[in-house]
Amino acid sequence: MNREQQIYRVTLVGFFINVLLSAGKLAAGIVGRSGAMIADGVHSISDFATDLVVMIFVKVSAKPKDEDHDYGHGKFETLATIIIGLALFAVGAGIFWKSINLVVAVVGGQTIESPEAIAFIAAAISIVAKEAMYRYTRYVGEKVSSSVVVANAWHHRSDALSSIGTLLGTGGAYFLGQRWSVLDPLAAIIVSILIFKVSYDLVKPGIGEMLERSLPREQEDEIESIVLSNKNFSDVHNLKTRRIGSGIAIELHVRVPGNMTVKESHDATVEVEHRLRECYGQHTQVILHVEPEKEPKSLVRM
Repeated sequence: MNREQQIYRVTLVGFFINVLLSAGKLAAGIVGRSGAMIADGVHSISDFATDLVVMIFVKVSAKPKDEDHDYGHGKFETLATIIIGLALFAVGAGIFWKSINLVVAVVGGQTIESPEAIAFIAAAISIVAKEAMYRYTRYVGEKVSSSVVVANAWHHRSDALSSIGTLLGTGGAYFLGQRWSVLDPLAAIIVSILIFKVSYDLVKPGIGEMLERSLPREQEDEIESIVLSNKNFSDVHNLKTRRIGSGIAIELHVRVPGNMTVKESHDATVEVEHRLRECYGQHTQVILHVEPEKEPKSLVRM
């Protein structure tokens, strides 16, 4: 099973789980008179959109380079990651705003309707199912080095966190009585803050990639070390790196002995490119420019 097939498989599994959970949560929220559970169901529905984004954008990003995209289509995967992060932020903002209004209403003397046990049970089932999907999806995402699949895994985790808030709120209101029904919106506020953090962690690196941010210094040091492992190369300079979706692009200049033939320098270049792709993946794009070593000043003709 290739990379694209693995991504589609885990996304489809998540899609059908979301369908079942969303329908179950909405039904439990309506029957159990739980506004928190209905909101949790709407949160699960938002997962449909991110699943569709993954399936559409990963298919596009897997396309090879063409006349209009010399570096391939990997940035579409990055764009999908940013969209998921922004979707998470929007969901968190909605939960936060609604919960704040409910807390203000309770402080003002209004009462919140207590939920039924079915809402509590639905929240518990949702936590178990979504945490399992988070672990499965993240495992696949890290296995195939897909930032968008890892991002989607965090969307599953955010749904589980949302359900924890719902569980605490519905459980508190159901078992402790009407006067404790405010626990529902208070827990939801905490969950929304956690969702904001996840959103930030997804969007920040994605924006950095879209703005051509270089790879971390330690990774660039590793690249230089691999290049210099070839005894023909010296003085690595003008190193430029960037991430393109799940792959990376490397451009650098090196010096070779002035008496090397074109074929010898070409063979050395191919050998280093092979090592870099072994380390960073076969889709790694390498541009290696060779220059002759500078002659010692004592040998320079006047």
